[in-house]
Amino acid sequence: MPRNARKKSASGIYHIMLRGINRQHIFEDNEDNSKFLYIISDCKAISEFQLYGYCLMGNHIHLLIKEGKEGLDLIFKRIGARYVYWYNRKYKRCGHLFQDRFKSEPVDSDRYFTVVLRYIHQNPVVAGLCDCIANYKWSSYSDYINRTGIVDYDFVFGIIGKNNFESFMNEVRNEECIEINSPGNYLSDVEAIKKIEETIKVKVNMIQSEAKKQRDILLASALKINGISIRQLARVTGITTNMIWRISNR
Repeated sequence: MPRNARKKSASGIYHIMLRGINRQHIFEDNEDNSKFLYIISDCKAISEFQLYGYCLMGNHIHLLIKEGKEGLDLIFKRIGARYVYWYNRKYKRCGHLFQDRFKSEPVDSDRYFTVVLRYIHQNPVVAGLCDCIANYKWSSYSDYINRTGIVDYDFVFGIIGKNNFESFMNEVRNEECIEINSPGNYLSDVEAIKKIEETIKVKVNMIQSEAKKQRDILLASALKINGISIRQLARVTGITTNMIWRISNR
C-alpha cells in the first residue's frame, strides 16, 4: 500500500515525532539522551537545519525544526543511522530501533509555532514524568532559560519575547497538536464522539464511571480509532490526558 505524501510546509518548519519500534524505549539512561543530543548537534551542522525545540520521552521524541540544505528524509536518515549504530553497539543488539517512518506536520504560522513549542515542552508534565516543565532535564526548555544548548533562540524570542517566554511556556492550554499516537486525520469533537460510541457501544460521558479495568479497555479501543488524539479523547470524556497517555503506552 503506497504511503501518503508528506504535507509540505511553506515556512520549511515542521513538528517531527520519532517513535521506538513496537513502542520500545530508545533511551534507557542519561548517557543515551546525551548521545542523541550530541548526534542532533553534529547533524545540525552538516544538514544546516534550525532547531527550535526538542523533548526526549523514553520511547519517542518531539522536535521542532526548519529544513536547511537537506530535506527531512535525509536529515532523519542521517540522525537515525548514527544513533542506532551507537545504541546497538552499546546494548549488544541488532536490527531496527525506530518505527519505519517518522511523523511530521507543517508549522506555517507564528501562532501555531508557539502552540507546538509549548506542547513539546509540556509533554513530560502531561505524561506524569514531572510536576513542572522546568524539572524535566531532556527538553529544550532549560536551553532557553539558561541560553545554552543546541537550540536557535533568536527566532523564538523574536516571536514570544525573552521576558514572556517562561510564563507563556507554563501557561496551561488545551490546544491540539499532532500526537505520537494520532494517525493525523483529525475529527471534530462531535465526529469523534459519534465514532467512539459506534465503536465501543458506550456513551462517551459514561466511560469515566466504568470500573478501572473496563474503563482502560474502552479508552484503549477509542485510541485505535483513526483520527482520535489523546487530548481530544481527554476533552470529550473528561478523563485526564495523563491517564490516557499512560494507557496508550502500555
